[in-house]
Amino acid sequence: MPPLIPVTAVIELTFSPIATIGGVDLRIETLALAAVIFVSLVVAALVARQTPIDLARPASALDGDGEPNHLRADDLLYLAAGALPGAVAGGRLGYVLLHLDYFSANSGAILDLGQGGFQLSLGIVGGTLTAMVTATMLGGTIGRWMHALIVPLLVAIAGGKLAMVLGGDGQGMPWNGTYATAYPGPGPWGSLAPGIPSHPAQAYEAAATLGVLFVLLVVLTAGAFSRRGGGAFLLGIALWAVARAAVAATWRDPVTVGPLRMDQVLSLAIATGALALLAAIALVRLVRDRGTEAAPAPAPPSDVRPAGPDWPDPSSRPRI
Repeated sequence: MPPLIPVTAVIELTFSPIATIGGVDLRIETLALAAVIFVSLVVAALVARQTPIDLARPASALDGDGEPNHLRADDLLYLAAGALPGAVAGGRLGYVLLHLDYFSANSGAILDLGQGGFQLSLGIVGGTLTAMVTATMLGGTIGRWMHALIVPLLVAIAGGKLAMVLGGDGQGMPWNGTYATAYPGPGPWGSLAPGIPSHPAQAYEAAATLGVLFVLLVVLTAGAFSRRGGGAFLLGIALWAVARAAVAATWRDPVTVGPLRMDQVLSLAIATGALALLAAIALVRLVRDRGTEAAPAPAPPSDVRPAGPDWPDPSSRPRI
């Protein structure tokens, strides 16, 4: 049978996606994803230790109670647990929107997590919201945590997308270009028709996310977002969402809104919202800083007496 599309060059991945460890069969993609999560948590802990709570003092300084002046690395476990409900709810909502025709006809399947899966970008939004609520319960500064978590979050996204390559998951549209990939082995693979050469969309998004991470690190190194108030998180999410929307042009999902796929619509909406919040925060800070500079020095209290002899209070004199 001739190939469905003419192939000029293709990267064929013929390895088995299953690894046997101690008599137990495990997907290599799952093992790689577990390693990515571990590395991301380690990076988050290291960044947290370098993020001061009081910007006037170094992160290594101690406060009056002997506590270090940086975010507590052990709070990461609580934040990760707090992010799960929002990530599940947001990810499921995104998946329903991607397959709205099906779920409109089968509304009872929306809450059946055994049918279908989750969508990434709304999962990140939902997880961020519930993690922020958890941060307030821990008494931490939300802005500090947002600043500290954007780098490990981008590391996790890029690593997770690369892990998908090991499972044949996330293949894009059929393509006969130089970097097309195909999975002719027996599998089981995560994409439909894995043997057809296609865009390696998962690898595209991993590379694009690493590019966003590089740009963000350059911006941070240049001294931007020195207040560590969450602006870097919003910028990183906006850049990643734009990159994801661009990569989604190679996906197999149907076009639903004009020339855009539903995931592109969601990604662009997230980018717009993040940039709008970033602009609003910058405007509020600008107005507040100008107001502080323009405010006159407060007048001394009226009960403060000028320097001079300390005369006794007349009301304290004895009656004659």
